[in-house]
Amino acid sequence: MRGAGGWGTMARMSELTRDEAQQRARVLDVQRYTIEFDLTPGEEEFVSTSVVRFAVREHGADTFVEVRPSRLLEASVDGVALDPGTLHGGRLPLRRLAAGEHELRVTARMAYSHVGEGMHRFTDPADGRSYVYTQCCMSDAPRVFACFDQPDLKAEFHVAVTAPPEWTVLGNGAAVRAGGAGRWECAPTPRISTYLMAVAAGPFRSVRTEHAGLPFGLHVRESLGPYLEADAAELLEITRRCFDRYHELFDEPYPFDSYDQAFVPEFNAGAMENPGLVTFRDEFIHRSAVTDTERQVRGMVIAHEMAHMWFGDLVTLRWWDDIWLNESFAEYMGYQVLSEATRFSDTWTDFALARKSWGYDADQRPSTHPVAPDPALVPDTSAAMMNFDGISYAKGASALRQLVAWLGEKSFLAGINVHFARHRFGNATLADFLDSLAQASDRDVHAWAERWLRTTGVDTLRPRLAESPERVWSVELERSAEVGRPHRLALGLYDRAPAEPGRLVLRERLERDLAADEGGLSVRLTGPRPDLLLVNDLDLTYAKVRLDDGSWQTVREALSGLPGQLSRAVVWNAARDMVRDAQLDPLEYVRVVRAHLPAESDNAVVQGVLTFARTQVADRCLAGARRAEALGLVSEVCRELLERTAGAPEDGPEAGLRLTAVRRFIDSALEPAELEAWRAAGRVPGGPVLDAELGWRLLLRLSVLGAVDADDIGAALGDDPSAAGEEAAARCRAALPSAAAKDAAWEAMFSPADALSNYLFTAVAQGFWQPEQAELLGGFVPRYFAEAPGVARRRGPSVAALLGRHVFPAVRVERGALALGEECLASGEVEPALRRWLVDQLDDLARALRVRETFDASA
Repeated sequence: MRGAGGWGTMARMSELTRDEAQQRARVLDVQRYTIEFDLTPGEEEFVSTSVVRFAVREHGADTFVEVRPSRLLEASVDGVALDPGTLHGGRLPLRRLAAGEHELRVTARMAYSHVGEGMHRFTDPADGRSYVYTQCCMSDAPRVFACFDQPDLKAEFHVAVTAPPEWTVLGNGAAVRAGGAGRWECAPTPRISTYLMAVAAGPFRSVRTEHAGLPFGLHVRESLGPYLEADAAELLEITRRCFDRYHELFDEPYPFDSYDQAFVPEFNAGAMENPGLVTFRDEFIHRSAVTDTERQVRGMVIAHEMAHMWFGDLVTLRWWDDIWLNESFAEYMGYQVLSEATRFSDTWTDFALARKSWGYDADQRPSTHPVAPDPALVPDTSAAMMNFDGISYAKGASALRQLVAWLGEKSFLAGINVHFARHRFGNATLADFLDSLAQASDRDVHAWAERWLRTTGVDTLRPRLAESPERVWSVELERSAEVGRPHRLALGLYDRAPAEPGRLVLRERLERDLAADEGGLSVRLTGPRPDLLLVNDLDLTYAKVRLDDGSWQTVREALSGLPGQLSRAVVWNAARDMVRDAQLDPLEYVRVVRAHLPAESDNAVVQGVLTFARTQVADRCLAGARRAEALGLVSEVCRELLERTAGAPEDGPEAGLRLTAVRRFIDSALEPAELEAWRAAGRVPGGPVLDAELGWRLLLRLSVLGAVDADDIGAALGDDPSAAGEEAAARCRAALPSAAAKDAAWEAMFSPADALSNYLFTAVAQGFWQPEQAELLGGFVPRYFAEAPGVARRRGPSVAALLGRHVFPAVRVERGALALGEECLASGEVEPALRRWLVDQLDDLARALRVRETFDASA
């Protein structure tokens, strides 16, 4: 297996506080970094040399530079050596600096990471080639080079790299070979933040072109080269179209000299907005068949990261309390620009089902926080890291979408362009952003922001309908929440088609404003009562909605006949929230899925609904015979979708529906016979073929059901000796229903040897916990809460997050697990990254218990 190495054996590093950053920003003006990387010393370390030009504003100032080396080789200021022994907690003190210009030089041997922090090194098992890339956000730049690591000390970067001669080097500025074999120099950058410095190097397969006078490039490791070439035309088309659309929207032209997109292995995030060199997880280069929804998601990430070139890179936050400004803006613009500029015109449906629900869930947990948190709640980088979540992304983007609906798109974009002009290549705060919007509109955006950005929680909107004998009916829209935000929303009035009661027809769609200080909204109209009143039709605002009894009955009978996939998504989300709030029997939800999803034409809806039904409802909200019934109903939905799409063209819209149905049918199988027949045939009857992704997915389910063994898994790995194959095999081995397999998987995750990379760790964790293996897994629940805190301390925040996200015993919905988790938190020995996940997971566990206890007793 690929080794981990990295930072687990290093001393605990000091977290930069907001107060320290403000003090250092008052004292220093950082002008330029000249950085030399030597990537040739071996597989464990590289050499980093930083020369930093900076000015000091106060005579006799004390400050520090951050660096986290394996070994500090040399450090000096203005040619005067510094004592390496003073390096502590990743900080090298700089004392009694005179006012004026200075030059700092630091040379160090730095350790490669294998958990995605700093300079990550990966050796591809498919061909033995190695690749490196940086991830410097949010406080990992000192693992790569010595720096004053805070976002408001921006500087020019001059970067050179010495690499093996067969490698290609990429950087923020266009990179060219210079001098001897293996040496590359990157063009100087404008002023950017340290967390945005980026380098990637290796024997890449590249596709290059030019657009708008700039070099564009796509890059992957060699073994994925054929898959990149198959997708390059689509990737470049999306890139060009989004690039051009941003230039139509923004007055400021693209601010960097090139646009490279590198798809890199074992990447912790979805992507990272490094100026001129965006890094993506290389799962976005598809080895197997994918749905159009998945292609749309990839396109959205491309558009999201491109938005950051302006909002985040050109204009950067001053401190991490405003991280939401980066992510919410890019999230909103990513969906909007993709829908305007490409063939993916229905992106907001996927947002509603796959992203917005992430925000709703996060906003109802104890760890929720305002979209724009009080600076006191983000005192250091450790606290800031916790805010890369569903609030900063999905809720923030939802708030911006509501802002655009309320403010008007023209005023919103005018304000954005004011913001870019005022703060180009500088830093800005929320107050600066609101001032820019206020200049472009006569609306009170500051008051709007107080209600939307400084509060937590979700408004719930509940309609009550009444009709008088005079055929005048009224809607009272009640708001039940402490938040009381203003909402601009639509009410959709739908009637059954007279000749087709299973089809609904839009009678009228009314846009209304619910003021912040109003407890509700009253609407009076003439005519018959609608069969379905849909609050927040078209999903313009961020609120949970309920359906009145008559509308719910219509939904049960005619949901698939509701026109508009975004309207159907709003209904499915309402039903989802009712399940989570223990107001709808989860088995009843699955029965509605069974009744209506087979007729659904939009794959984003099918994918989102089936995912919730299979992973949350079946695995967490139901048990025993009720769970078996739910899995049977999901399988019936999938089988009917397969029958409906039989013979569909592989490049048509129904191919995606068919692939989604095959995946969920595999995941839901309770007996192995049919899956074994598919595996023997190498295809699903009528297609598709079992490519790498489907083959491993099927083998995982057979592993869970005990229908294969370690030899079968080893043979499959022999057929697919790739990195993805290694991960899939590890997942399957951990899923085998034997004590020996579980013990081996546990040892791999928790052993002090720390031998697993971040991706292999995740794969083992994903295979380990299976609802079908309750008796086998019971003893591991107390072990998790006893042992996870120690691993989190030893291996650092990235692995700590994986422990909370993937290793937590989520499928053990039991009071005992809840009690053990609460005891673990009360111990005070849990690292922040793990603590945040435990708080959220335990809240979800308590919610699932409430659902079970509410409905299982009456079942």
